[in-house]
Amino acid sequence: MAAGVTRKISAASARSHTRKSKPTSSSVLPKGIFKKLLLIFFMGFLAWAFKAFRPPPPKICGSPNGPPITSPRIKLRDGRHLSYMEHGVPKETAKYKIIVIHGFDGCKLHNLFNRASQALIQELGVYTVSFDRPGYGESDPHPERTLKSLALDIEELADQLQLGSKFYLAGLSMGGNLVWPCLKYIPHRLAGATLISPVVNHWWPSFPSNLSNEVYYEMFKPDQWSLRVAHHLPWLTYWWNTQKWFPSSSVASQSLDMFSPPDMEVLSKFTPPTEQEKTLPRQQGEYESLHRDLMIGFGKWEFDPMELENPFPNNEGSVHLWMGDDDRFVPVKSQRYIAKQLPWIKYHEVTRAGHLFSLADGMTDTILKTLVNVKD
Repeated sequence: MAAGVTRKISAASARSHTRKSKPTSSSVLPKGIFKKLLLIFFMGFLAWAFKAFRPPPPKICGSPNGPPITSPRIKLRDGRHLSYMEHGVPKETAKYKIIVIHGFDGCKLHNLFNRASQALIQELGVYTVSFDRPGYGESDPHPERTLKSLALDIEELADQLQLGSKFYLAGLSMGGNLVWPCLKYIPHRLAGATLISPVVNHWWPSFPSNLSNEVYYEMFKPDQWSLRVAHHLPWLTYWWNTQKWFPSSSVASQSLDMFSPPDMEVLSKFTPPTEQEKTLPRQQGEYESLHRDLMIGFGKWEFDPMELENPFPNNEGSVHLWMGDDDRFVPVKSQRYIAKQLPWIKYHEVTRAGHLFSLADGMTDTILKTLVNVKD
């Protein structure tokens, strides 16, 4: 093109060069909006998780919104109250005084020796007292509860009720499991003890791993997971046992699937539980009763029961462990191992019997006489 020649540009061409390009779809949203949305989602999740994982406060007995107090209670050193119920002959004239520890999802109404022959109770001069463990029934919750604190609660109960320098102790199921801390921390206060179908924590160090794994995987799947959570992630226990996505503890849900045929036979002879018996254990809330039980019973213990020494080296008393050979809740092979490790334990295995064998006709009398060392 020759110099000095001016090039003509059409109006349409000029507009096409000066027109702004339309923004692409990726730039429609303001810059950083995705980060803000992600933050909002994350905060929403945290709010949901906080609400889901955090248990509701307990309904304290005697408080404005709590259940009424219907039984006598003692006031412990730390200000908590412990509810109890007495049975048998008057303690002032009793020859044998027994404190009974109820099991998981139980309460003071579940006193094993209430099923004993009343003639035998009178003949032997037996006084028993059952109590609501912390958080159960009408006893105040104890968020700082430990194995040792329960043993000290029992000792203080005995002192305030003036049971004397020594007393007998009996525990069924989870209650039997909690006899071990008493043998550890207050052996000098015991005249004798019996553990009946006691729950076992297979994370105790003395259990060989092959045995622990064997009995663990024989449990129902829901209970395997519930115990894993209680042991490894205790802060998740409330959520795990209240969520609906995965199966939770079959014991807490009161499933009949775990009962063996001998258990079902025992249950068939029971009268249906009263409304009070069904509602009293959990009336202050499940977290400080059932869930706290799981966290303590299957958590990390501060001692190993299989390293305990004989609390009665001079045979002034004895410790008994009773088991049914068809117990679907607590594997009998675990109890056999414990009995071998602790030769001072007097081990009694009942054939063709399940977890509830102690409630069968006549069995309570046998356990009672064995505990107080009375021969037929």
